[in-house]
Amino acid sequence: MEHQKNAVAHILYGNNTLLAHCVGAGKTFQMIAAGMESKRLGLAQKSLYVVPNHLLEQWGSDFLRLYPGANILVATKKDFEPANRKRFCSRIATGDYDAVIIGHSQFEKIPLSRERQIALLEDQIADITFSIESAKTQVGEQYTVKQMEKTKKTLKAKLEKLNDQTRKDDVVTFEQLGVDRLFVDESHYYKNLFLYTKMRNVAGISQTDAQKSSDMFMKCRYMDEITGGKGITFATGTPVSNSMTELYTIMRYLQYDTLMNMGMGHFDSWAATFGETVTAIELSPEGTGYRAKTRFARFFNLPELISIFKETADIQTADMLNLPVPEAEYINEVLKPSDEQKEMVEAFSERAEQVRGGAVDPRVDNMLKITNDGRKCALDQRLLNDMLPDAGESKVNACVENAFQVWEDGKDTQATQLIFCDLSTPKTDGTFNVYDDVRNKLVERGIPKEQIAFIHEYNTEVKKAELFAKVRAGQVRILMGSTPKLGAGTNVQDRLLALHHLDCPWKPSDLEQQEGRILRQGNQNDKVKIFRYVTENTFDSYMWQILENKQKFISQIMTSKSPVRACEDVDDTALSYAEIKALATGNEYIKEKMDLDVQVSKLKLLKANHTSQIYRLESDIAKRYPVQIAALKEKIAGMRVDADVVKEVDLQDNDHFVMTVGGKLYTDKKEAGVALISAASGLKSVKSAGQIGEYHGFALSSEYNFLSNTYTMTIKGKCSYKIEFGKDTLGNIQRIHNALSAIGKKLADTEQNLETVQQQLKTAQEEVQKPFPKEAELSEKMERLAELNAMLNMDEKGGENLLADEGIGENPEVNVPEERQDRIADSVHKTSVLERLKEQKQQEQTGETQQKPKKKHEQEL
Repeated sequence: MEHQKNAVAHILYGNNTLLAHCVGAGKTFQMIAAGMESKRLGLAQKSLYVVPNHLLEQWGSDFLRLYPGANILVATKKDFEPANRKRFCSRIATGDYDAVIIGHSQFEKIPLSRERQIALLEDQIADITFSIESAKTQVGEQYTVKQMEKTKKTLKAKLEKLNDQTRKDDVVTFEQLGVDRLFVDESHYYKNLFLYTKMRNVAGISQTDAQKSSDMFMKCRYMDEITGGKGITFATGTPVSNSMTELYTIMRYLQYDTLMNMGMGHFDSWAATFGETVTAIELSPEGTGYRAKTRFARFFNLPELISIFKETADIQTADMLNLPVPEAEYINEVLKPSDEQKEMVEAFSERAEQVRGGAVDPRVDNMLKITNDGRKCALDQRLLNDMLPDAGESKVNACVENAFQVWEDGKDTQATQLIFCDLSTPKTDGTFNVYDDVRNKLVERGIPKEQIAFIHEYNTEVKKAELFAKVRAGQVRILMGSTPKLGAGTNVQDRLLALHHLDCPWKPSDLEQQEGRILRQGNQNDKVKIFRYVTENTFDSYMWQILENKQKFISQIMTSKSPVRACEDVDDTALSYAEIKALATGNEYIKEKMDLDVQVSKLKLLKANHTSQIYRLESDIAKRYPVQIAALKEKIAGMRVDADVVKEVDLQDNDHFVMTVGGKLYTDKKEAGVALISAASGLKSVKSAGQIGEYHGFALSSEYNFLSNTYTMTIKGKCSYKIEFGKDTLGNIQRIHNALSAIGKKLADTEQNLETVQQQLKTAQEEVQKPFPKEAELSEKMERLAELNAMLNMDEKGGENLLADEGIGENPEVNVPEERQDRIADSVHKTSVLERLKEQKQQEQTGETQQKPKKKHEQEL
């Protein structure tokens, strides 16, 4: 397909590349073709493909399907056992392979040379030393300095270990493999890369250093050295999974030199250019009290950021490609909670009260644990207490009913299904789990057990390849798995008719990877079903809402359209106390708040687009239209003069024909035509363009195009008119006559064009005065959202922070009227807090403020 050819060209002729193509766009074949073409063109000698472990066999078969004669080496699990690793690496280094395919975990086991590791660690120590010195100059940065010193100490320990000469190191290093092209499939697995920053405890910034990511980063730096920044290709359908800061990580892998040249080698510089952090008081996850939580609330300068990002990223979204994938019918199964589930949700509220009050050790219970238990409760109450009965209207039973019906309907075509469940994976200790429960119930319904498989039971690449082949053939008709094991890269779509989401995943990228298994090319079914199971009045509905909000944010970035100038960031992993309380008590306002969040976000995006359009119109009014109008008026004036000249001449009068060519006067058309061709041919060896004659006051110039080996002629009076210049002597004269005769028509067209542009200018001047049409609706909904936030979050925020956060008082973005402030106060039964704060502000304004001892409630806030 065209986008695949373009992607291969990008890899071959561009710098490091990120194939940010939607799930199912054919990234595997793109990378295979790019590697083989690189070798054919002499751009690379040996390509290394790093792929998820469970896809090794599939990658090998895909490679040979596309290039049957390719000499490839595919690693197995045994090859990287300690006894065999050195021999396998030696085979890579000494063999003349077109491609070597290894797993993610195997790639990490191939070390860089000790000298290079030492050099890179010394660079990192220098970086963090600089950051420490910078942090010391900042007031109140003592905690940051301590954390950085701790990191520096860890790096020095690594360095000392590498410098220890007593350690004998005789393994084959990464540099010795001879690899000069690196392809990394599903590169989002490497997003947790270390960052040295003074911005500590900022949501969305990774504070942990995943070893596999650090290892990948060092190998990318080596590849940049030997290829000049052209040898690395990352591929993922979900480059941004949770936060915009992940873009910086990708840029460090693939655009390190670009970042350094722009002065953004340190994360803080990048963040200052493109992001804004906001600090707010909120409940700590441990629940031991309140804390100041800083997060990236907004990102700015997005067009510039995406412009830099797209130098490397080849972005292809589903709306750009319009791939031949099945049409999906989404079916939401909304189920009533059992009495036990209702009691559990109320218990979560009580647990949250205890956590918030500091009555429980954070290591025993905290908000994240409560959130996770809430997800289990929504899936099946027996996950929290296996002594409880099997609820009749549970998600598991609804899924079994639907899966059996699809199995029955698809008997003739041997249709297959996928069931995704990230919680409660199969266990061997006999304890209750959803997987076994689903299979047992399906078998009781009459489905043969051998037609139901768990991905967890196939723990080697060979076994997984056999399983996937059986699913594609319709021998295994129901396959259950989790996102990590059955998500990215699994190709079993041939007969898939239905997909079931038993639980709600954490990230939009997980959901996209799940649905990408069925909504992809190669599916024999034109229409498929996607079931989503939600238990009412549990954490389910809110988890799906969070997921939707995150996806809306990501869609603003990964889009085929021009991004908005600014957008909100989203990065949440646990429900707040207020959210749990609202869910537990069945608060009607929680749903209204969720709906308003989405509506306000959509209206803000529309307003941003409207503002951008106004800026464009202002620019057009000031520059583009005046320039166009002036140019058209000048052209019309010139064409009128030329038209008047042509009117005085009878172009069909052969008896009075006169043309000058090469300084010589010709009165015969044929002779003049021969002379024109001869004069034009003379330009080929001397220069590419020049004047060759004159006709009724019009200069005749010819131009030779070396690439196409063709000539063009320009007839120039007050304006210029181009024609094709051929080998027919009389034909060229006739073309000149035709061009001159057409000046009158071109003049009329140009005058019409001028009218059109003048009308566009008038329309633009009217449009630029129009306000955003939904401004009133946006203001009203933002005010209502401020009220709801106050209702739901009053317990968590101090009075002054509440006023600022919800738009009462100083916040310029949301100006809540006085009467609405009173309504907020009444609705949440906190009138005294608001009145006390208002009274205090009035006293400050009149100079009557007196020092008062703080009450216990205010001290906590």
